[in-house]
Amino acid sequence: MTIEATVFLVTVGLFGGAWNAVAGGATLFTFPALIAVGLPPIVANATNYLAMLPSNAAALPAYTRELKAVGRKIIPLMLVSGLGAITGSLLLLVSRESLFEVLIPFLILCATLLFAFGSRISSLMQTQLSGRASTRMLYALLFLLSIYGGYFGAGLGIVLLAIVQIMGFTSFHVANSLKNLLATSFTLLSIVVFGVGGVIAWPEALTMMIGSTAGGYLGGRYARLINEKYLRTGIVAFGLVLSIVHFVKVLTPA
Repeated sequence: MTIEATVFLVTVGLFGGAWNAVAGGATLFTFPALIAVGLPPIVANATNYLAMLPSNAAALPAYTRELKAVGRKIIPLMLVSGLGAITGSLLLLVSRESLFEVLIPFLILCATLLFAFGSRISSLMQTQLSGRASTRMLYALLFLLSIYGGYFGAGLGIVLLAIVQIMGFTSFHVANSLKNLLATSFTLLSIVVFGVGGVIAWPEALTMMIGSTAGGYLGGRYARLINEKYLRTGIVAFGLVLSIVHFVKVLTPA
């Protein structure tokens, strides 16, 4: 890996870690950055999981009390989410590179829309499903979303937040602690699957991880000084442009 690529990945990781701490959604530009340094799309996707792990897991220590209060109710959530994540990660491993390249614009667009309209989707889910959905239905939905989490995962957090609230964890802080725990656990499981499958580019992952660790710390420390509205608008605009670029790339003959 060249010095230029190293500096680029540390810088993007720094920005991505800070962005995740403030508004979330950094995968929309950390994933393309890994492709930009020459990684194949599937390898870039798998590598991104490890590279951004510190910023994704950073919030957990602050929620120790809430997680202890939930107790054994965590276990079925972790099992269902974990099985979904492993399924999604295995699907990525067996996907042909050409198929994944075709799916990239759809995945980026899906992540962008989840990020842009996540709050509305969350409110709609709670309005439509609360008191009506069976426990089995909610666990099935959690399983399906976790498959997406293991396959690509960007923009998923706010929908997970809605599901755990519908399941009865109505306190925002408790729900948020569970959301962070589930997101971190299926990221870890995906990393294990991708590591065993040999699709993680370790030098690139660890290089970006240096930046994301520092960025997550700085972002959490100075988050209140940043206008989240402008950040969220910027990432949605970037995601839409990026999805269009990849759609054009897919539709344009080589």
